[in-house]
Amino acid sequence: MPVLALDTSAAVAVALTDDTGALLAERSDAQQRRHAELLTPMVAAVLAEAGVDRRELTSVVVGTGPAPFTGLRVGLVTARTLALALAVPVLGVPSLDAVAARAGRVLPTGTDVLVATDARRREVYWSLYRTSEHGIEVLAGPEVAAAAEVAADPRAAGAVATGRGALLYADVLRGGTGSADVDLEALGLLDPDPAELARLALTRRAAGQVLGTEPLYLRRPDAVPQPARKRVLG
Repeated sequence: MPVLALDTSAAVAVALTDDTGALLAERSDAQQRRHAELLTPMVAAVLAEAGVDRRELTSVVVGTGPAPFTGLRVGLVTARTLALALAVPVLGVPSLDAVAARAGRVLPTGTDVLVATDARRREVYWSLYRTSEHGIEVLAGPEVAAAAEVAADPRAAGAVATGRGALLYADVLRGGTGSADVDLEALGLLDPDPAELARLALTRRAAGQVLGTEPLYLRRPDAVPQPARKRVLG
């Protein structure tokens, strides 16, 4: 009962799991401006490695962000189109949740975890979580703000900072209790892992949660159409 999961909120990443969440195959590429070119071949490569025909897929899971407009849209459109063609459900999970879920596997239970990803414009997308024996609890977010504003937010006090944004703005985000001692890259706490998205989707669907695929952009796209000029009649 294979499940395909993909995320384009940061790197382009694809994973295939079974219906228990066990990983069957995965691919990722850190390039952030070639999502449309990379994603479809990576899906094909993951299926081929696992020896799975796409018609065997039982659902498609996709990260819903937050992330910049263009890259996130590629993942969502691809997931929706594939699921529609195969007549299987498409399940959306916030991308930041995947980093938090990974943190729940490698950090002590009861740890407050700040997940921050690069939002450009010297800002981060962020959410705050607490790890528990039963998974992750969302305490705040997702939101977008300057890294310094996040560091000053009393809700984030004492949290372990994770995610690519925490590495990018380490000077302000990783000075808190415990953050400096955590090797984010070694522990897999930088970018959302689509296999974690798949596991979260399976658990949440079993609990009866609605997993919509509405994108979490949090702000308007960088490129917007120019307003039409009014004609002046002489």
